[in-house]
Amino acid sequence: MKLKDKVLVVEDEQNISNFISTVLTANDFDVLVAQTGAEAVSMITSHCPDLIILDLGLPDMDGVQVIAKVRTWSQMPIIVIS
Repeated sequence: MKLKDKVLVVEDEQNISNFISTVLTANDFDVLVAQTGAEAVSMITSHCPDLIILDLGLPDMDGVQVIAKVRTWSQMPIIVIS
């Protein structure tokens, strides 16, 4: 059994999040979705994704703040979308 790479999509706009998730799932990735910065930080610490796709404009905090929190303990790859 092959383990799938886990990707966390952090995007507050549902249609964009759905599109990215659909494309990643079709390409055999395990996809997690967060809609706020706080939810993203919680999911990052609990699920340790292999990659984060992060929108900078989130409703509760700036995406740069999410990056700063993650960088205090991890160097996991982050792709920023805006």
